Amino acid sequence: MTAFLAHSSVRSPLALTLDLDDTLWPIWPAIERAEQQLHGWLQQHAPATAQRFDPPALRALRNAVEAEKADWGHDLSAIRRESIARALALTGHDPLLAGPAFDVFFAARQRVEFFDDALPGLERLAARFPIYAVTNGNANLATVGLSGFFRGCLSASELGIGKPDARIFHLACERLGVLPAQVLHVGDDLLLDVHGARDAGLQALWLKRPQHADGELPEGCVQAGSLLELADSLGC
Repeated sequence: MTAFLAHSSVRSPLALTLDLDDTLWPIWPAIERAEQQLHGWLQQHAPATAQRFDPPALRALRNAVEAEKADWGHDLSAIRRESIARALALTGHDPLLAGPAFDVFFAARQRVEFFDDALPGLERLAARFPIYAVTNGNANLATVGLSGFFRGCLSASELGIGKPDARIFHLACERLGVLPAQVLHVGDDLLLDVHGARDAGLQALWLKRPQHADGELPEGCVQAGSLLELADSLGC
């Protein structure tokens, strides 16, 4: 090991777990484009809904569903689909149109724009370490073009639990065939990724990009600004 890892309590890992949204790509540009695509579909197939609910109004309804359905927090797809169904019902359209409408949104949500370091960093890391994705979002590795870098993906919607719950981290370690202490988790969220992984017994690295807010790094954890910096520090 070199750089920051050589002077920290982080031990050389045998495997990595990796967050997706806001770690490998900025999520909000993808969401905003998907919301525009959804609204365009509604203009054609449910015009009354599109007239009453512009993209900001659709997002507000989605956020209201999330607040109401606290037990759905692990399933972002279900929240979005329910919010579309409600918008349709409120404007006299068939709520069953929420299925194909969500499909349009979901396909557009997968069209992400990677951070510049993401692909070259993943290529270097995956050449040395087995990597598992651990996400609270609903990105599809195959659709976004990253499945070749990962051994698999655990999503909150699949398991019914999400970060920072220790169980999702432990299952990733089991699938990688290593102990939690032998895994380095990498993610952008201090609470969900860094505290969650550390509390589950994994090593943790905060991938703090320039647009991320400042925060206090937990004791025993480390920080990097890019996957290339991480790859350098791991000797990849």
